[in-house]
Amino acid sequence: MIIGVPKEVKDHESRVGVTPAGVKALVEAGHKVLVEHNAGALSAMPDDEYQAAGAEIVGSAHDVWRLAEMVVKVKEPVEKEYKHFREGLVLFTYLHLAPLNDLTDALLTSKVTGIAYETVRDRTGALPLLTPMSEVAGRMSVQVGAAYLEKEHGGRGVLLGGVPGVPPGNVCIIGGGIVGTNAAKIALGMGAKVTLIDLNLNRLRELDDIFGGRLHTVASNSYNIEHAVRDADLVIGGVLIPGAAAPKIVTKAMVAKMKKGAVIVDVAIDQGGCIETAHPTTHSNPSYEVNGVVHYCVTNMPAAVPNTSTLALTNATFPYVLKLARLGANAAISEDKGIAEGVNTFNGVLTYGAVAQAQKRDWQAVAKLV
Repeated sequence: MIIGVPKEVKDHESRVGVTPAGVKALVEAGHKVLVEHNAGALSAMPDDEYQAAGAEIVGSAHDVWRLAEMVVKVKEPVEKEYKHFREGLVLFTYLHLAPLNDLTDALLTSKVTGIAYETVRDRTGALPLLTPMSEVAGRMSVQVGAAYLEKEHGGRGVLLGGVPGVPPGNVCIIGGGIVGTNAAKIALGMGAKVTLIDLNLNRLRELDDIFGGRLHTVASNSYNIEHAVRDADLVIGGVLIPGAAAPKIVTKAMVAKMKKGAVIVDVAIDQGGCIETAHPTTHSNPSYEVNGVVHYCVTNMPAAVPNTSTLALTNATFPYVLKLARLGANAAISEDKGIAEGVNTFNGVLTYGAVAQAQKRDWQAVAKLV
Protein backbone atom coordinates (compact mmCIF):
# COMPACT_ATOMS: atom_id res chain seq x y z
CA MET A 1 0.00 0.00 0.00
CA ILE A 2 1.06 3.59 -0.60
CA ILE A 3 0.71 5.56 2.64
CA GLY A 4 0.72 9.36 2.60
CA VAL A 5 1.74 11.54 5.53
CA PRO A 6 0.88 15.21 4.84
CA LYS A 7 1.97 18.15 6.94
CA GLU A 8 -0.78 19.30 9.29
CA VAL A 9 -2.35 22.63 8.33
CA LYS A 10 -4.72 23.32 11.22
CA ASP A 11 -3.71 26.42 13.20
CA HIS A 12 -0.49 25.70 15.12
CA GLU A 13 -0.92 21.96 14.64
CA SER A 14 2.62 20.66 14.95
CA ARG A 15 2.17 16.91 15.38
CA VAL A 16 2.67 14.37 12.59
CA GLY A 17 0.79 11.16 11.79
CA VAL A 18 3.73 8.74 11.41
CA THR A 19 7.21 8.84 12.96
CA PRO A 20 10.46 7.77 11.27
CA ALA A 21 10.28 4.56 13.32
CA GLY A 22 6.83 3.92 11.85
CA VAL A 23 8.10 4.58 8.33
CA LYS A 24 10.90 2.03 8.84
CA ALA A 25 8.43 -0.65 9.96
CA LEU A 26 6.07 0.06 7.05
CA VAL A 27 8.87 -0.03 4.48
CA GLU A 28 10.24 -3.25 5.95
CA ALA A 29 6.73 -4.70 5.56
CA GLY A 30 6.82 -3.87 1.83
CA HIS A 31 4.80 -0.64 1.78
CA LYS A 32 5.67 2.74 0.28
CA VAL A 33 5.51 5.87 2.45
CA LEU A 34 5.23 9.40 1.07
CA VAL A 35 6.01 12.15 3.60
CA GLU A 36 5.39 15.80 2.81
CA HIS A 37 8.44 18.05 3.15
CA ASN A 38 8.85 19.19 6.78
CA ALA A 39 5.78 17.24 7.97
CA GLY A 40 7.61 16.19 11.12
CA ALA A 41 9.89 19.21 11.59
CA LEU A 42 7.83 20.81 14.39
CA SER A 43 7.80 17.49 16.27
CA ALA A 44 11.63 17.47 16.13
CA MET A 45 11.53 14.79 13.39
CA PRO A 46 13.36 16.24 10.34
CA ASP A 47 13.15 15.06 6.74
CA ASP A 48 16.54 13.38 6.82
CA GLU A 49 15.35 11.01 9.57
CA TYR A 50 12.36 10.04 7.43
CA GLN A 51 14.58 9.54 4.39
CA ALA A 52 17.00 7.38 6.39
CA ALA A 53 14.02 5.26 7.46
CA GLY A 54 13.01 4.72 3.82
CA ALA A 55 10.37 7.39 3.18
CA GLU A 56 10.07 9.36 -0.04
CA ILE A 57 9.97 13.09 0.72
CA VAL A 58 7.33 14.83 -1.42
CA GLY A 59 7.33 18.56 -2.05
CA SER A 60 3.60 19.28 -1.96
CA ALA A 61 0.54 18.20 -0.02
CA HIS A 62 -1.32 17.84 -3.33
CA ASP A 63 1.03 15.07 -4.46
CA VAL A 64 0.90 13.26 -1.12
CA TRP A 65 -2.92 13.15 -1.20
CA ARG A 66 -3.05 12.37 -4.95
CA LEU A 67 -0.64 9.43 -4.86
CA ALA A 68 -1.56 7.85 -1.51
CA GLU A 69 -4.07 5.04 -1.10
CA MET A 70 -4.29 5.78 2.64
CA VAL A 71 -3.58 9.15 4.25
CA VAL A 72 -2.55 9.11 7.92
CA LYS A 73 -2.97 12.42 9.73
CA VAL A 74 -3.43 13.75 13.25
CA LYS A 75 -6.27 16.30 13.09
CA GLU A 76 -9.45 16.45 11.07
CA PRO A 77 -9.00 18.00 7.60
CA VAL A 78 -9.73 21.71 7.30
CA GLU A 79 -11.65 23.25 4.41
CA LYS A 80 -8.66 23.80 2.13
CA GLU A 81 -7.89 20.07 2.32
CA TYR A 82 -11.36 18.98 1.15
CA LYS A 83 -10.27 19.39 -2.50
CA HIS A 84 -7.93 16.42 -2.01
CA PHE A 85 -10.75 14.00 -1.17
CA ARG A 86 -11.61 11.34 -3.74
CA GLU A 87 -13.52 8.09 -3.99
CA GLY A 88 -11.59 5.11 -2.66
CA LEU A 89 -9.25 7.13 -0.45
CA VAL A 90 -8.80 5.85 3.10
CA LEU A 91 -8.34 8.61 5.70
CA PHE A 92 -7.10 7.59 9.15
CA THR A 93 -7.05 10.49 11.62
CA TYR A 94 -9.01 12.21 14.37
CA LEU A 95 -12.28 13.34 12.77
CA HIS A 96 -14.55 14.58 15.60
CA LEU A 97 -17.40 14.87 13.11
CA ALA A 98 -20.30 15.48 15.52
CA PRO A 99 -20.02 19.30 15.42
CA LEU A 100 -18.60 19.45 11.85
CA ASN A 101 -21.40 19.27 9.27
CA ASP A 102 -19.30 20.63 6.40
CA LEU A 103 -16.52 18.06 6.86
CA THR A 104 -19.10 15.27 7.08
CA ASP A 105 -20.69 16.51 3.83
CA ALA A 106 -17.30 16.59 2.09
CA LEU A 107 -16.36 13.06 3.19
CA LEU A 108 -19.75 11.67 2.14
CA THR A 109 -19.86 13.47 -1.21
CA SER A 110 -16.36 12.29 -2.16
CA LYS A 111 -16.97 8.74 -0.84
CA VAL A 112 -13.89 8.73 1.39
CA THR A 113 -13.53 5.91 3.91
CA GLY A 114 -13.06 8.01 7.04
CA ILE A 115 -11.70 6.06 10.02
CA ALA A 116 -11.66 8.16 13.19
CA TYR A 117 -9.06 7.56 15.88
CA GLU A 118 -11.51 8.67 18.55
CA THR A 119 -14.05 5.90 17.91
CA VAL A 120 -11.74 2.89 17.31
CA ARG A 121 -12.17 0.39 20.14
CA ASP A 122 -9.97 -2.38 21.53
CA ARG A 123 -11.06 -5.82 22.74
CA THR A 124 -12.07 -4.43 26.13
CA GLY A 125 -14.29 -1.77 24.56
CA ALA A 126 -11.89 1.03 25.51
CA LEU A 127 -10.78 3.85 23.16
CA PRO A 128 -7.05 3.16 22.73
CA LEU A 129 -6.35 5.94 20.21
CA LEU A 130 -8.12 8.63 22.19
CA THR A 131 -6.44 7.70 25.47
CA PRO A 132 -2.90 9.07 24.86
CA MET A 133 -4.10 12.50 23.74
CA SER A 134 -6.59 12.61 26.60
CA GLU A 135 -3.67 11.91 28.94
CA VAL A 136 -1.68 14.78 27.42
CA ALA A 137 -4.65 17.19 27.35
CA GLY A 138 -5.67 16.31 30.91
CA ARG A 139 -2.19 17.01 32.25
CA MET A 140 -1.84 20.15 30.13
CA SER A 141 -5.22 21.51 31.24
CA VAL A 142 -3.92 22.20 34.73
CA GLN A 143 -0.67 23.86 33.70
CA VAL A 144 -2.57 25.96 31.13
CA GLY A 145 -5.20 26.81 33.75
CA ALA A 146 -2.50 27.75 36.24
CA ALA A 147 -0.92 30.10 33.70
CA TYR A 148 -4.24 31.75 32.83
CA LEU A 149 -4.99 32.32 36.51
CA GLU A 150 -2.00 34.69 36.48
CA LYS A 151 -2.99 38.36 36.31
CA GLU A 152 -1.09 38.85 33.05
CA HIS A 153 -3.53 36.47 31.32
CA GLY A 154 -6.64 38.03 32.85
CA GLY A 155 -6.94 35.63 35.77
CA ARG A 156 -7.62 36.20 39.46
CA GLY A 157 -3.95 36.17 40.34
CA VAL A 158 -4.20 32.88 42.24
CA LEU A 159 -1.26 30.49 42.70
CA LEU A 160 -2.81 27.04 42.52
CA GLY A 161 -0.60 25.55 45.23
CA GLY A 162 -0.90 28.51 47.58
CA VAL A 163 1.89 29.14 50.12
CA PRO A 164 2.11 28.69 53.90
CA GLY A 165 -0.55 30.89 55.46
CA VAL A 166 -2.48 31.27 52.17
CA PRO A 167 -4.93 28.57 51.01
CA PRO A 168 -4.40 26.85 47.66
CA GLY A 169 -6.59 27.42 44.63
CA ASN A 170 -9.77 25.42 44.09
CA VAL A 171 -9.86 23.19 41.00
CA CYS A 172 -13.15 21.64 39.85
CA ILE A 173 -12.86 18.80 37.34
CA ILE A 174 -15.99 17.69 35.47
CA GLY A 175 -15.65 14.03 34.45
CA GLY A 176 -13.64 11.19 35.94
CA GLY A 177 -12.32 9.62 32.75
CA ILE A 178 -8.80 9.78 31.28
CA VAL A 179 -8.79 13.60 31.06
CA GLY A 180 -10.16 14.08 34.56
CA THR A 181 -7.86 11.53 36.18
CA ASN A 182 -4.75 13.03 34.59
CA ALA A 183 -5.87 16.56 35.45
CA ALA A 184 -6.36 15.48 39.05
CA LYS A 185 -2.84 14.01 39.20
CA ILE A 186 -1.25 17.28 38.14
CA ALA A 187 -3.54 19.55 40.17
CA LEU A 188 -2.95 17.56 43.35
CA GLY A 189 0.76 17.48 42.57
CA MET A 190 0.74 21.28 42.40
CA GLY A 191 -0.89 21.44 45.83
CA ALA A 192 -4.36 22.58 44.76
CA LYS A 193 -7.63 21.65 46.45
CA VAL A 194 -9.30 19.39 43.87
CA THR A 195 -12.96 18.44 43.49
CA LEU A 196 -13.91 15.89 40.83
CA ILE A 197 -17.51 15.39 39.69
CA ASP A 198 -18.81 12.30 37.91
CA LEU A 199 -22.08 10.43 37.44
CA ASN A 200 -20.54 7.01 38.04
CA LEU A 201 -20.33 6.30 41.77
CA ASN A 202 -18.10 3.28 41.21
CA ARG A 203 -15.65 5.47 39.32
CA LEU A 204 -15.68 7.97 42.19
CA ARG A 205 -14.89 5.10 44.59
CA GLU A 206 -11.97 4.04 42.37
CA LEU A 207 -10.60 7.58 42.25
CA ASP A 208 -10.96 7.97 46.00
CA ASP A 209 -8.79 4.86 46.40
CA ILE A 210 -6.30 5.87 43.69
CA PHE A 211 -5.67 9.28 45.26
CA GLY A 212 -5.79 8.09 48.86
CA GLY A 213 -8.65 10.36 49.85
CA ARG A 214 -6.83 13.57 48.81
CA LEU A 215 -9.35 14.10 46.00
CA HIS A 216 -12.80 15.45 46.90
CA THR A 217 -15.30 13.35 44.92
CA VAL A 218 -18.81 14.62 44.25
CA ALA A 219 -21.79 12.91 42.62
CA SER A 220 -22.94 14.72 39.50
CA ASN A 221 -26.18 16.67 39.59
CA SER A 222 -26.98 20.27 38.69
CA TYR A 223 -27.05 21.41 42.32
CA ASN A 224 -23.61 19.98 43.13
CA ILE A 225 -22.13 21.21 39.87
CA GLU A 226 -23.40 24.75 40.44
CA HIS A 227 -21.89 24.90 43.93
CA ALA A 228 -18.54 23.39 42.89
CA VAL A 229 -18.18 25.66 39.86
CA ARG A 230 -19.12 28.77 41.87
CA ASP A 231 -16.35 28.09 44.38
CA ALA A 232 -13.69 27.14 41.81
CA ASP A 233 -10.74 29.17 40.64
CA LEU A 234 -10.19 26.72 37.76
CA VAL A 235 -12.85 24.54 36.09
CA ILE A 236 -11.72 21.75 33.75
CA GLY A 237 -14.28 20.16 31.42
CA GLY A 238 -13.48 16.54 30.60
CA VAL A 239 -16.80 14.92 29.67
CA LEU A 240 -16.83 12.44 26.79
CA ILE A 241 -19.52 10.48 24.96
CA PRO A 242 -17.54 8.61 22.26
CA GLY A 243 -18.05 10.17 18.84
CA ALA A 244 -21.02 12.25 20.00
CA ALA A 245 -21.47 15.91 20.84
CA ALA A 246 -20.48 16.56 24.46
CA PRO A 247 -23.41 17.33 26.78
CA LYS A 248 -23.55 20.85 28.25
CA ILE A 249 -22.87 20.11 31.91
CA VAL A 250 -22.04 23.67 33.02
CA THR A 251 -24.70 26.20 31.99
CA LYS A 252 -24.44 29.92 31.20
CA ALA A 253 -26.20 30.66 34.48
CA MET A 254 -23.56 28.69 36.40
CA VAL A 255 -20.73 30.52 34.63
CA ALA A 256 -22.38 33.87 35.49
CA LYS A 257 -22.07 32.97 39.20
CA MET A 258 -18.36 32.12 39.01
CA LYS A 259 -15.65 34.32 40.50
CA LYS A 260 -14.35 37.14 38.30
CA GLY A 261 -10.99 36.08 36.89
CA ALA A 262 -11.69 32.38 37.35
CA VAL A 263 -10.58 30.16 34.45
CA ILE A 264 -12.37 27.49 32.41
CA VAL A 265 -10.41 24.97 30.32
CA ASP A 266 -12.85 22.91 28.23
CA VAL A 267 -10.93 19.86 27.03
CA ALA A 268 -14.15 18.47 25.47
CA ILE A 269 -14.27 21.36 22.99
CA ASP A 270 -13.31 19.23 19.98
CA GLN A 271 -16.62 17.42 20.53
CA GLY A 272 -18.49 20.71 20.97
CA GLY A 273 -17.56 21.36 24.62
CA CYS A 274 -19.28 20.53 27.91
CA ILE A 275 -19.43 24.19 29.07
CA GLU A 276 -22.34 26.12 27.54
CA THR A 277 -20.29 29.31 27.13
CA ALA A 278 -17.40 27.51 25.41
CA HIS A 279 -16.60 27.86 21.72
CA PRO A 280 -13.54 26.58 19.82
CA THR A 281 -10.35 28.65 19.89
CA THR A 282 -6.87 28.24 18.41
CA HIS A 283 -3.31 28.42 19.67
CA SER A 284 -3.05 31.78 17.86
CA ASN A 285 -5.99 33.22 19.79
CA PRO A 286 -6.58 30.78 22.65
CA SER A 287 -8.76 32.60 25.18
CA TYR A 288 -11.70 34.94 25.65
CA GLU A 289 -13.87 36.17 28.54
CA VAL A 290 -17.53 35.64 29.35
CA ASN A 291 -18.90 37.36 32.47
CA GLY A 292 -15.34 38.05 33.57
CA VAL A 293 -14.44 34.33 33.40
CA VAL A 294 -11.45 33.43 31.22
CA HIS A 295 -12.21 30.60 28.76
CA TYR A 296 -9.42 28.53 27.16
CA CYS A 297 -10.96 26.25 24.52
CA VAL A 298 -8.20 25.24 22.09
CA THR A 299 -9.33 22.20 20.09
CA ASN A 300 -5.85 20.74 19.65
CA MET A 301 -4.20 21.36 23.01
CA PRO A 302 -1.61 18.55 22.68
CA ALA A 303 -0.09 20.32 19.66
CA ALA A 304 1.63 22.65 22.13
CA VAL A 305 3.90 19.73 23.11
CA PRO A 306 4.26 18.01 19.72
CA ASN A 307 7.25 15.80 20.39
CA THR A 308 5.64 14.15 23.41
CA SER A 309 2.21 14.10 21.75
CA THR A 310 3.36 12.62 18.45
CA LEU A 311 5.28 9.83 20.18
CA ALA A 312 2.36 9.08 22.53
CA LEU A 313 -0.20 9.11 19.72
CA THR A 314 1.75 7.01 17.23
CA ASN A 315 2.61 4.41 19.88
CA ALA A 316 -1.13 3.75 19.92
CA THR A 317 -2.10 4.32 16.28
CA PHE A 318 0.75 2.56 14.50
CA PRO A 319 -0.38 -1.08 14.98
CA TYR A 320 -3.67 -0.07 13.31
CA VAL A 321 -1.84 1.70 10.46
CA LEU A 322 0.20 -1.46 9.88
CA LYS A 323 -2.91 -3.66 9.91
CA LEU A 324 -4.82 -1.41 7.51
CA ALA A 325 -1.82 -1.37 5.18
CA ARG A 326 -1.33 -5.15 5.34
CA LEU A 327 -4.97 -6.18 4.83
CA GLY A 328 -6.41 -3.20 3.01
CA ALA A 329 -9.19 -1.15 4.57
CA ASN A 330 -12.15 -3.33 3.59
CA ALA A 331 -10.60 -6.56 4.85
CA ALA A 332 -9.37 -4.89 8.04
CA ILE A 333 -12.85 -3.48 8.71
CA SER A 334 -14.40 -6.92 8.15
CA GLU A 335 -11.85 -8.72 10.33
CA ASP A 336 -11.43 -6.27 13.21
CA LYS A 337 -14.57 -5.06 15.00
CA GLY A 338 -12.54 -2.35 16.74
CA ILE A 339 -11.46 -0.85 13.42
CA ALA A 340 -15.05 -1.15 12.17
CA GLU A 341 -16.13 0.98 15.16
CA GLY A 342 -13.72 3.63 13.91
CA VAL A 343 -15.37 3.93 10.50
CA ASN A 344 -17.46 7.11 10.42
CA THR A 345 -17.96 7.39 6.65
CA PHE A 346 -17.83 4.65 4.01
CA ASN A 347 -18.48 4.97 0.27
CA GLY A 348 -20.82 7.92 0.70
CA VAL A 349 -22.68 6.54 3.72
CA LEU A 350 -22.52 7.84 7.30
CA THR A 351 -21.70 4.84 9.49
CA TYR A 352 -21.51 6.15 13.06
CA GLY A 353 -24.72 6.50 15.03
CA ALA A 354 -23.63 9.19 17.48
CA VAL A 355 -22.55 11.50 14.62
CA ALA A 356 -25.85 10.83 12.84
CA GLN A 357 -27.76 11.71 15.99
CA ALA A 358 -25.79 14.94 16.50
CA GLN A 359 -26.31 16.02 12.89
CA LYS A 360 -29.83 14.57 12.46
CA ARG A 361 -28.80 12.37 9.54
CA ASP A 362 -29.49 8.79 8.49
CA TRP A 363 -26.79 6.17 8.98
CA GLN A 364 -26.03 2.49 8.39
CA ALA A 365 -23.69 0.13 10.22
CA VAL A 366 -20.53 -0.41 8.18
CA ALA A 367 -20.83 -4.18 8.66
CA LYS A 368 -23.75 -4.10 6.21
CA LEU A 369 -21.71 -2.23 3.60
CA VAL A 370 -18.32 -3.95 3.46
